[in-house]
Amino acid sequence: MNKKKIYPWWFLVLPLVLYVIFFLLPSAMGVGYSFTDWNSRSVLNGTHFVGLQNFKEILTSNKGYLSGIGNTLKFTIISNIVKLIPALMIAIMLQEGLRGKGLYRTLLYLPSILPFVIIGLIFKSILNYNTGLLNTILDALHLGILKQKWLSDLGVVWKSIYGVDAWRGIGYVMTIFLAGLNTIPKSYYEAAEIDGANFWQRLRYVTLPMLTGSIMINLVFGITYGLKVFDIVYVLTNGGPGHATEVLTTYAFQLYSRGQYGMSSALNTILLIITAIIGVGIVKKMSKQEVQQ
Repeated sequence: MNKKKIYPWWFLVLPLVLYVIFFLLPSAMGVGYSFTDWNSRSVLNGTHFVGLQNFKEILTSNKGYLSGIGNTLKFTIISNIVKLIPALMIAIMLQEGLRGKGLYRTLLYLPSILPFVIIGLIFKSILNYNTGLLNTILDALHLGILKQKWLSDLGVVWKSIYGVDAWRGIGYVMTIFLAGLNTIPKSYYEAAEIDGANFWQRLRYVTLPMLTGSIMINLVFGITYGLKVFDIVYVLTNGGPGHATEVLTTYAFQLYSRGQYGMSSALNTILLIITAIIGVGIVKKMSKQEVQQ
């Protein structure tokens, strides 16, 4: 009997060991190094404890770190909005029995399996002001007035990033919503129709309450991704024009590449704290709502 109880735990030992060695331990070490002056010269000079000095410099210096934190939070909020709402509408349309919905699902999901670097390089070429496909098509249609410097104009560059990110991510978010929609009993909709509920009333009183779990999953994944965003920004703009699109991860990457490992670890620690606070808050809030419903 004891062997039967212990047996399943053997399957957890190796994954747990790997998780501790390759995630928990490096994370703890990174937090520890964020309180030191660890740098490329530490091999000769040694690493010294500096307390909160790295965090003080991040929060008080004029090097743009605060704007990087602001850009990260802004990207997290807006990128989730531009993906969640369209993905939910598309999922509902596909669930309603649209002809060829299997093909549409496949086409919409395909971009989400492509690497960010590849997507970034493709769209960087498409959005090039002089030779890009988008501006070339606008010229051919005699719509040159709509041409923009998509990746170098301060007023347009973030919209371009949100657009590329949405193109890649909507299909993934849609798939999670479709899984949630498939769990809603059809009898709920039939009862709502008998009571005279229209589409928007069914959406508000049946669909959305029953999709709380899917919404929570998409929010947690989306916020975690948004706070850690790097690839798409780095490849498309490299933080430019100027430092207008710098985010926490691009700043951390720059500091690490210059050998300022302690400062880079401090930025990553700030990112870890923000992610933990927001993620835990959302899970608690959504779980409470799900229990109430």
